Amino acid sequence: MNSPIPMPDGPLNILVTKTLTLPEVSPEDEAMIKEAAGPGATITIVDSPKEGAAYAADADVILGITPKSLFRAAPNLKWVHATASGVDMFMYDEFVESDVVLTGEKGLVGGHLADTAFGLLLALTRRIKTAIELGPDGWTLENRERMRFSEIELEGLTMGIVGFGGTGRHLARRATAFGMSVRAVDAFPVQSSDGVEVVEGIDALDEVIRVSDVLAVGLPLTDETRGMCNDEFFAAMKPTAIFLNVTRGEIIDGPALERALRNNAIGGAALDVAPTEPLPPESPLWGFENCVMTPHTAGASQHRGRRNLERFCRNLVSLREGKEFEGVVDKRAGF
Repeated sequence: MNSPIPMPDGPLNILVTKTLTLPEVSPEDEAMIKEAAGPGATITIVDSPKEGAAYAADADVILGITPKSLFRAAPNLKWVHATASGVDMFMYDEFVESDVVLTGEKGLVGGHLADTAFGLLLALTRRIKTAIELGPDGWTLENRERMRFSEIELEGLTMGIVGFGGTGRHLARRATAFGMSVRAVDAFPVQSSDGVEVVEGIDALDEVIRVSDVLAVGLPLTDETRGMCNDEFFAAMKPTAIFLNVTRGEIIDGPALERALRNNAIGGAALDVAPTEPLPPESPLWGFENCVMTPHTAGASQHRGRRNLERFCRNLVSLREGKEFEGVVDKRAGF
C-alpha cells in the first residue's frame, strides 16, 4: 500500500516543536531524524509550537503539536506526527478539512496508562489510599479492622473495558494476570488479544456495564463520547463497581459522577483525568473516601518519547519508499 502522501519534490523540510512528551531532542535524536529523512533534509528544532510559526512557511512535515496559528503559518504542510496520545486538540475545522495527514502515538502509550490505572485501582481495593491518609493512626485497632474488613481481592472479579485500543489491551493483560475475567466492547471491529477472546460490539455495552465489577473507559474524546458517563451510565453499574478512567476526563459528566459517589450508586472511582482540568480545589470529588485521583500524569514514561520518535523515523522512511504509515489518525472519526 502506498504512503498517505506523495514524496515532496526536493529534500524534506521538517519542523520539530518540543512538547511535554518530547521535552528534549538530543544530537543523537536529530541525527536519527536526518538519516530517516534522507539526503539534504532540513531539520529545525524549536522550543514550542508558538516559536515554530517563524519557521513554518517551508515546512513539509511537523513533529509535535500544531495549534491553529501554527497550521495557518505552514501553507506547504503535508503531514503532522503528533507527540500526544489524545488528538482532540487537532480537530479544528481547518485541519480536519485539509489534506494534511495526521499520525501519532496511536497504540504506543497503553502500557504506562494501564500501570497507573492498576495503581489507582489497588489504592482503592486494598485500602492503600486510606492507609496513606491515616499515617500513624492507621495502626489503631479500629482503623486496622476497618481497612481489613473492607479490602477487596481482584481475583475472580470482572473487568469491563469500553474501547479496546492500546490502553484497553494493556488493561486486559494486567487484569488477566490478576485473575480477573475481562469483557471488552468497541464501536469498531478490532482484533481480540491479551485475555479477551472476542471484542464485542457496542450493542453489548449495556450488559458489560451491568456485570462489571471494575468498569474501565478507554475511549478517545469525540463529539459522541463527550459526557457519555452520565447519570444513566452510572445508574446501570453495580452499586459495588469501581469506575476507572485514565484517558480523557471530558468523557465524564462531572456532576453525575459526584451524585453517583454521594448516593453510593457506585463503589468508587479511580481517575487520572477529571471532567475539568485542573480539577478545582472546591470540587466535591476531593472529599470522597472512595475516589482516588492522580493529576493527569499517567501518560509519563521514560520510554514514551523514544518510542514515538522511532515511529516518526520509520514513517519518514515509509514516506521516501512509498509505503504505508504507522499510527494514522482518522481525522473524521477523531482518533
